[in-house]
Amino acid sequence: MKCRFVFATNNAHKLGEVTAILGNRIEVLSLKDINCHTDIPETADTLEGNALIKARYIFENYQVDCFADDTGLEVEALGGAPGVYSARYAEGGHDSEANMLKLLHNLEEIENRKAQFRTVFALIIDGKEHLFEGIVKGEIIKNKRGTSGFGYDPIFVPEGYSQTFAEMGNELKNKISHRAIATNKLCKFLNSIQ
Repeated sequence: MKCRFVFATNNAHKLGEVTAILGNRIEVLSLKDINCHTDIPETADTLEGNALIKARYIFENYQVDCFADDTGLEVEALGGAPGVYSARYAEGGHDSEANMLKLLHNLEEIENRKAQFRTVFALIIDGKEHLFEGIVKGEIIKNKRGTSGFGYDPIFVPEGYSQTFAEMGNELKNKISHRAIATNKLCKFLNSIQ
């Protein structure tokens, strides 16, 4: 029997990535599919905390097995910033272009461009909570390249590659990304308990 879970997100890009990685093994419903139109606040100061806030909200209010994620870009020279504030790094919040420009500005005089994308999934199944993490190390380049992907993808080159996430296209990105690593850990866990 196919498992069914709600992915607690309104982000169509994230939903598409996770659905593509999970394939047809698991049915993934969006918040829209369960008529949840609440903008669940992300008030924690860690990725783990924000993922748990979202998953707990769905589980408590809709009584369905669910998972949620939070993702951050952590830049070594900036002490891990923007981190948990990645989506709202620039004024106004949730503006990818403004976020990238602010990051590039803050790194202008800095040679160390090491960074990592980190995703944390919080899964609640039968009332029990589980966390899964995915990390991809890489570096921030000085100018945007590529048109696919979203967020900071045009300025992030993963270790071992010469292309940015935005240049490599979804098929390759969905095999190597932080979200792919975390999603595969989640999927492996789900397969182990079926």
